[in-house]
Amino acid sequence: MGAETPIWTPSLFRIADANLTRFLAQAAARGVAVTDSESLYRWSVDQPAAFWEAVWDFAGVVGDRGTGPALVDGSRMPGARWFPGARLNFAENLLRGPDEEPAIVFRNERGDRRELSRGQLRADTARIAAGLVRDGVGPGDVVAGFLPNVPETVVAMLASASIGATWTSCSPDFGMQGVLDRFGQVKPKVLFTADGYCYAGKTLDSRVPVAGVLEALPSIERVVLVPYLAAQAEAGPLGRAVRFAEYGERGAPPRYARLPFDHPLYVLYSSGTTGVPKCIVHGAGGTLLQHLKEHRLHTDVKPGDRLFFFTTCGWMMWNWLASGLASEATIVLYDGSPLHPGPGVLWEMAADEGVTIFGTSPRYLAALEKAGYRPRDRHGIATLRTLLSTGSPLGPEQYDFVADAFGPDVQLASISGGTDIVSCFALGNPLLPVYRGELQCRGLGMKVEVWDESGRPVTGEKGELVCTAPFPSMPVGFWGDADGARYRAAYFERYPGVWHHGDYALLTGRGGLVILGRSDAVLNPGGVRIGTAEIYRQVEQLPEVLESVVVGQEVGHDVRVVLFVRLREGCLLDEALIERIQRQIRANTTPRHVPAKVLQVPEIPRTLSGKVVELAVRETIHGRPVKNTDALANPAALEHFRNRPELAR
Repeated sequence: MGAETPIWTPSLFRIADANLTRFLAQAAARGVAVTDSESLYRWSVDQPAAFWEAVWDFAGVVGDRGTGPALVDGSRMPGARWFPGARLNFAENLLRGPDEEPAIVFRNERGDRRELSRGQLRADTARIAAGLVRDGVGPGDVVAGFLPNVPETVVAMLASASIGATWTSCSPDFGMQGVLDRFGQVKPKVLFTADGYCYAGKTLDSRVPVAGVLEALPSIERVVLVPYLAAQAEAGPLGRAVRFAEYGERGAPPRYARLPFDHPLYVLYSSGTTGVPKCIVHGAGGTLLQHLKEHRLHTDVKPGDRLFFFTTCGWMMWNWLASGLASEATIVLYDGSPLHPGPGVLWEMAADEGVTIFGTSPRYLAALEKAGYRPRDRHGIATLRTLLSTGSPLGPEQYDFVADAFGPDVQLASISGGTDIVSCFALGNPLLPVYRGELQCRGLGMKVEVWDESGRPVTGEKGELVCTAPFPSMPVGFWGDADGARYRAAYFERYPGVWHHGDYALLTGRGGLVILGRSDAVLNPGGVRIGTAEIYRQVEQLPEVLESVVVGQEVGHDVRVVLFVRLREGCLLDEALIERIQRQIRANTTPRHVPAKVLQVPEIPRTLSGKVVELAVRETIHGRPVKNTDALANPAALEHFRNRPELAR
């Protein structure tokens, strides 16, 4: 299939039915000269205040917009202020909709299922909020969750947001030090936790590590326990914990503190693989407005949709998923392994629950392909409209797999952004075709460009992904960074006044984006910059290769490309396979991409959110310390890369 041939084209019905089509019509009715996606994008970045006001109106944001301008100091980045006169409450916007409509459907790998209506969700949120108020929690306080992906996590977040407290969370697979590295900086007043969690057929008790966290964090004045593994779970070492069902005040009325647009809603964390994680503070208004735009306009979420994303509450996609409630979708939560007891577990769930939008990662799609699993052959996926993918670059061949495995009616929307912006720079569009290897478009209102090494915007060339104008979901700041120095250093040091995201990318002539990997992991053999994703795309097509990691090794005054592969059980990395790997890369890229060394490892190190940690591998092969191994899901895997004799010659 050629690069100029779309793998998916929207039908006339899909175009006519899209929220984005209605938004275009409304913009035109306001006198804006927009007729298609391209002219809409141009208007959104040329007239950002008018665009975001239009999003506010189209989405029916609940709150007082105020009488002043939508954007003040719009030429400053950082420093621009959005909707400075507005007052709103994040939870109030997510909790709207008819009482009887389903808000949350929950499933787990043990076969448990629960459903909460919007009325139940409002009542539970009000009950927990009353408990927080009684415990003295309010604006300026932090409430933390160390929880699996269960409905109680959503309830606790909404309750915190409803009274103006700030929510932060870690997944229970974080080790105790990983939790302390995060919560220790923000000093939560209340901690919601569970007795444990399940994954891949195993149950793991969380109470002992939580007891260690409590001992180290005297700021925590209240512990609320969710009995998850056992309905009658004892608090054990958490003797002072109160059960979730007993916390708060039954029948309490909803309370929504309407606060300024930038009032702190979330603290999210960087991966922390190069040091203590950054505590990134996101405002309620910017998060809400950005997610409403992404859900309604880019993802075409409508009332009654079943929105699913495979995530934990330690990854920003959990926050993104929760915001689907504001578009009156039913959000579908899943706790457990996506491949246990087999590759079909999530698709059985999707078929049973009528999922319309399904979110996952390239790693999961690769696992389906390696297993020869095609959902269209196994399950009724007639309700599925859109497949979302994020977490790492999605290769062109994976686009082909999706088209084959899901059929011509399913839109593949590869999306890319990050924790830093709690949203996306590039994502899908229901009005545009999908081309293999490309993210369909830049986000509306996001002035995204690709710059070459001289800081010049380029099209059709590789370079740094930047954003040259402010947007509402920029962080409010970093926790504890009173003068903003760390915040400015993180994003604005390389290009003053321009957001430097750290992705290596290419902007196509039709406005799509190709993400080529993290720019700090870019390889530079012979002075030629190579994105790591370009190599992964080729290597992982080979049936013997389950996954890989590629890094640059400093040798003399140059860099050589070193590729590590994890193979299928029973496969051996012999000379014949090495030659096939190198031939595959050479034939589909350039000779510079061909690794000088190909080595086998039994395990690839990943972050707790599942991302391959190229930088940690690079530091290890050079004998340099990895600053924060607690940020890794499997830190012991680094030992397979240490002191490799093959790299000494």
